[in-house]
Amino acid sequence: MSEASTASTDSKASGKPPLVVSDEVREALDRSRPVVALESTIIAHGLPRPRNLQVAEELEELVRAGGAVPATVAVLDGRPHVGLDKAQLARVAGESGLRKLGHRDLAPAVAAGASGATTVSATAFLASRAGIRVFATGGLGGVHREWAQTQDESADLRLLARVRIAVVCAGVKSVLDVPATLQRLETLGVGVLGFRTTEFPGFYLSSSGEPVDWTAGSAAEVAGVLRAQDALGGPPSALIVANPVPAAEQLDPALHDRVLAQALAACASEGVTGQAVTPFLLDHLVRHTDGASLEANVAAVRGNVRLAAEIATAYAV
Repeated sequence: MSEASTASTDSKASGKPPLVVSDEVREALDRSRPVVALESTIIAHGLPRPRNLQVAEELEELVRAGGAVPATVAVLDGRPHVGLDKAQLARVAGESGLRKLGHRDLAPAVAAGASGATTVSATAFLASRAGIRVFATGGLGGVHREWAQTQDESADLRLLARVRIAVVCAGVKSVLDVPATLQRLETLGVGVLGFRTTEFPGFYLSSSGEPVDWTAGSAAEVAGVLRAQDALGGPPSALIVANPVPAAEQLDPALHDRVLAQALAACASEGVTGQAVTPFLLDHLVRHTDGASLEANVAAVRGNVRLAAEIATAYAV
């Protein structure tokens, strides 16, 4: 089925916005071949040009090298795309003013004919709707520090409580409240599985110091958990596969702690609040670690993409 016919059929039959699934991804799904969803925010907003396109192409190649089909997700001209061709990938990397879209932004973006890169929540939603079971990203959003005063929590968490997808990540961003985020995930019924670790990763760091209840030692074991989820049925929810960045590639813990403390102090003194807090803190980390935090981020994403391809391949057997 062509992209055009996929979109047209979906829109007319269900009244929902057209979801454009690339021919390659659709064929793989129809044949029960492994597919890995990839977000596009890291391409449009997370890395400088031209490196962002180089990393985007590298991540897709890592998926292919692992025996799976990459499905980078984005919204282009009001149409959600699951799977991008080379020109579309280059557009996401190079177009100025591309919006950052969470799942709550999808309907306005579709109605307005807007273009945007998808965050974890939007990517998980669209990938799950397309029938993809495995999604690789860097780190999740979570509960923000001083939540009792701000009530600030990422939309990622509640969305992941409503979609059946495995999210391979390096934990949650270390600028967040990690213990509170883990508690919130438990409350929402979202499973957390450490991959070859008994401690939840800290995104830039191999460990946040917080324990995980369950550990898997191989991609095949993770695939077994996914099959058990399928067999049990019940309310849909995600499985977070927490994959630590290798210790040799993590941000130096002492540097991380020192710069993060400075960033939090600067955030308070400058009166930064709400959704502006996380970008402010992450930017501060990049600038005051001379880019080392960015390199740890890229290393984490690479490792997550490799593992996601292994899991998707094991699940498809």
